[in-house]
Formats: sequence, structure tokens, C-alpha cells
Amino acid sequence: MKQVSTISFAGLLVAISVVLAFFKLALTETLQVSFAFLPVAGGGMLFGPVVGGIIGAVSDVAGFVMRPTGPFFPGFTVSAMATGALFGQLLYKKPVTVSRVLTACVLNAVLVNWMLNTLWLSLMYGNGFIVLLGARMIKNLILLPIDTALLFSLLKLLERFRFINKAKGNGSF
Repeated sequence: MKQVSTISFAGLLVAISVVLAFFKLALTETLQVSFAFLPVAGGGMLFGPVVGGIIGAVSDVAGFVMRPTGPFFPGFTVSAMATGALFGQLLYKKPVTVSRVLTACVLNAVLVNWMLNTLWLSLMYGNGFIVLLGARMIKNLILLPIDTALLFSLLKLLERFRFINKAKGNGSF
């Protein structure tokens, strides 16, 4: 994050993620639908796992400061950081393909959304981990094709407008 343009664009992605988080659909106390991961995943793809992780963590904390919807729990910040790092690890400096985006979305859904976030919710609310897994698995299975299609479309759109090359420093804004 040495270049000013990287820091500026990362800040823009954080702001977009925070705004998208305002529009989440809370189905229950432990089941929510949000597309705030899109800018975090895009940041990981554009700038790599380290910057992607930073974007995720800052987005989570900034979102909580702007609009707290419950107690702050640092586990969700770890999850947001893991999301940015995971997408950065799998998509940075690699061509955007359906299989690559699907793999990243599946790993994020299983490792972060289903396992880690379920653990955090279990610790926060005292619900049994195994009890929460069922409903959260169904939610993640339903959202997986939607998340994959949205992220793939977004990344292809950015690629088409040569935005990805510019953000990576191969051009100027």
C-alpha cells in the first residue's frame, strides 16, 4: 500500500462496502443476507491478499462505527479480513474465469460464512454451533450462485473497461 492511488482506491472500496452493508436483509438474529463482500472481494482481486484483508477489516470496523446493529465482536472482523485475503489469494493477478470465481466463492462460503461466522454467532448468542449450521448452510447454498454470478459479472465489467489494469498500476486513472 505504498502508492497513493492504491490507498485511495482501497478507501473507496471500504466506503462502498459500508454503504452496501446498510442494505442487508436480516432474516433472523443469526441469519442475514448482504452483498458488502463484493467490494472486499474486488479489492482482494485488484490489490492482493494483504490489501484485500485490510479492506475487509477496515470495512467491518467502519460499518460497525457508522451503524452498529449489535455488540462489536472482533471475530467478524477476522472473518471480513479472511474474506479479502481469500479472494486476493485466489484471484490476484489471475484471469477472471467462472471456475476461479466459483472456487473462491465456494471457499469463502464454506470456510468464512458457514464455519467461522457460525462459530462467532454461537459464541455471541450462546446457541449451539451444530444447531446454527443447518440454517446457515441452506442460506449459503442459496446465495452461492447469486454471489458467484454477481462477483463474476462485476469483475468482467471492470476488466472490460480496463479498470483492473489501471487499478493494478498498469495505467493511470
